[in-house]
Amino acid sequence: MVRYTGNIFLVGLMGAGKTTVGRALAKKLNKLFIDSDHEIEARTGVSIPLIFEIEGEESFRQRETEVIRDLSGRRGIVLATGGGAVMRPENREYLKSRGTVIYLRASIHNILQRTSRDKNRPLLQTADPRRRLEELSRQREPYYRDVADIIIDTGRPNVQFLVHSILSQLELLPNQLPDELEQESQVDTFSQASASAPIPSNFSMNQPSTFPAPAPTITLQVELGERSYPIEIGPSLLTDRERIARLITGKHVAVVTNTTVAPLYLQGFSQALKDAGKNVLEIVLPDGEEEKNWASLMQIFDRLLSAKCDRKTTLIALGGGVIGDLTGFAASAYMRGVPFVQIPTTLLAQVDSSVGGKTGINHPLGKNMIGAFYQPQAVIADTMTLHTLPERELSAGLAEVIKYGAVIDAAFFKWIEDNIDALMARDNVALAYAIRRSCELKADVVRQDEREGGLRAILNFGHTFGHAIESGLGYGKWLHGEAVGCGMVMAADLSHRLGHISAIDKERVCALVRAAGLPTEAPNLGTQRWLELMQIDKKNEDGQIKFILMKPLGGHLITTAPQDALLATIQQLASGDMPR
Repeated sequence: MVRYTGNIFLVGLMGAGKTTVGRALAKKLNKLFIDSDHEIEARTGVSIPLIFEIEGEESFRQRETEVIRDLSGRRGIVLATGGGAVMRPENREYLKSRGTVIYLRASIHNILQRTSRDKNRPLLQTADPRRRLEELSRQREPYYRDVADIIIDTGRPNVQFLVHSILSQLELLPNQLPDELEQESQVDTFSQASASAPIPSNFSMNQPSTFPAPAPTITLQVELGERSYPIEIGPSLLTDRERIARLITGKHVAVVTNTTVAPLYLQGFSQALKDAGKNVLEIVLPDGEEEKNWASLMQIFDRLLSAKCDRKTTLIALGGGVIGDLTGFAASAYMRGVPFVQIPTTLLAQVDSSVGGKTGINHPLGKNMIGAFYQPQAVIADTMTLHTLPERELSAGLAEVIKYGAVIDAAFFKWIEDNIDALMARDNVALAYAIRRSCELKADVVRQDEREGGLRAILNFGHTFGHAIESGLGYGKWLHGEAVGCGMVMAADLSHRLGHISAIDKERVCALVRAAGLPTEAPNLGTQRWLELMQIDKKNEDGQIKFILMKPLGGHLITTAPQDALLATIQQLASGDMPR
């Protein structure tokens, strides 16, 4: 077993969970936990709010710097820093040079829930704490990202899950030794006032503290004759130099990613490519569905041309569905076609968008209306990346998993129902099976109908409604998977109205979508607008809107729908006044 032996420093906004997670992480690694705020209180004998009141914030920041300077120089510690510690350059230097920095990122909503009754937060004692938190987040976010080696989102998951996610990321770092070589951590004698700090009630401690070992690497094949390619699924594939050298051909590669994924994985992946003998060009685009456009495509071409990339350059998509679609389309067009490899880092991309060769960009009048079928050379799905996904992104990916069960495999749908809690908790074994089965089902459909001449359209279950939601609200307001999840509920309702499934099966779909954390009520776009948006869809023929419906659960039907039934579904389910 490998254990991380260096110091660990936790940064993030107040209420992000630094003390709670830090204490649990220290216990797991047999290190001493310290909270810098509690250490300041122990040294001064007074509370943080009183220091602010008597001496002011500047004096407190000076004391904080002294504490971080002293403690970061020790060995074998997990240190939770104050939310504003990163604002001082000397603190950032101490943290970056003396250990591994983990940024615990939390939403404003979650932080407000955790701190609403805490009177020991002097910076939040204002008439509008939400606005104050938003200001602090804008000021500090660039510094958190700059100093962080690892970024972990703290949302719904319990403490043990978060610790497991951190340990998984630490395994990828070089500062580790086998257990038998690990020296005893040096435990210094100083205040341990932090040891008695209470655990916030919003963190659940009731889930199992052990997690199954990651599943071994799974290899599937998309059978398309001379265009066939492998899908490899497993943990820690991003840094597997031998695998990278085997699957990514050519000496010159261009890695396309975005501003969210780059801080997490680009440096380590680029180094693995270089270790495998590749020359690497890095292209980092803005994040978001709204960036899946012509301008982003031109940015890729600009960088490739400026670097004098030739036809033997391999493009690599490192990211979610947006990056995969953009990179694939760029590869299909650059010099009339260059090799490309998909390395999906979201669940949605691993189970759906990275497989099958659909590439493209959005147009203001319709989603994915401009693109090409262009197959990758390989798909490499590193399951460890799922442990840094924000909660919404995980749920968005589960929408595509549910889709396969709903219209292809009723037994898989039942398995998802039985294991949805494990999937939401990011259980490694459950996720690996969900990815494997989803890819098997999609690969078989793509084998039979590569260019969506008929059968492949069933993979758009829920998408006719979902694409209308995305276009109607504006790209990026809802995640693609959120819109598809809600779209599946609407498609199930329409299937029931037309007599294809029972009321029980309709409710099963709705309940599973809801259990996956996805919306089941669509926004109120107006009946006429709904119809206009659904009329701009690639599946439509002769002006008729085509729907993928269930007949029965686990089966499918590609058909039009009577307008009265369609309008009834829209009026019944599209009643939400605000985006999710």
